[in-house]
Amino acid sequence: MTVIATSAFDQPAPEIARSLIGCHLSIHGCGGIICETEAYTRDDPASHSFRGRTARNAAMFGPAGHAYVYRSYGIHWCLNVVCAKGSAVLLRGMEPTLGLTQMRARRGEMPDKMLAAGPGRLGQALAVGPDMDGRSFDQPEFCIHTASSSVIVLTGPRIGISRACEMPWRFGLAGSASLSRPFPKRNEP
Repeated sequence: MTVIATSAFDQPAPEIARSLIGCHLSIHGCGGIICETEAYTRDDPASHSFRGRTARNAAMFGPAGHAYVYRSYGIHWCLNVVCAKGSAVLLRGMEPTLGLTQMRARRGEMPDKMLAAGPGRLGQALAVGPDMDGRSFDQPEFCIHTASSSVIVLTGPRIGISRACEMPWRFGLAGSASLSRPFPKRNEP
């Protein structure tokens, strides 16, 4: 597997969100296969960047291939990959394959498929925090590797938002048990 160069992320968020499905995420000895993503663009009313740059969303306007980390509902740290200016891909789910003991210590005893099924769970399993905001994804202990094989990608509307939720910018790995929520049946292969 090859680490994806940060310059490769400087594309529209929906394209990156789809291409990340099946890739391997690795953070400080923990990680797995990215199985669910959502895309957010600058002209998208559901995006944190829609109203312009702020202290909170500054990383979204920085270099592509860097992390945008924010706290959701004051509880969960969520991890995103910055794409073209003002856009990012939320990492919604991961099939854990590396560092399971550490992830269980952070999340508690539960089936592996639940350790990182959802953006908050993924953040907790990987110990995501504000210190990762703006960090480049091309470092040995903080990177995304290319997929090891071709995958079937499901597409559906985004979830957990109140604006522009009809956008079909949620992507998932077909057959994955670590999705935060099932995709509509019409998308099943």
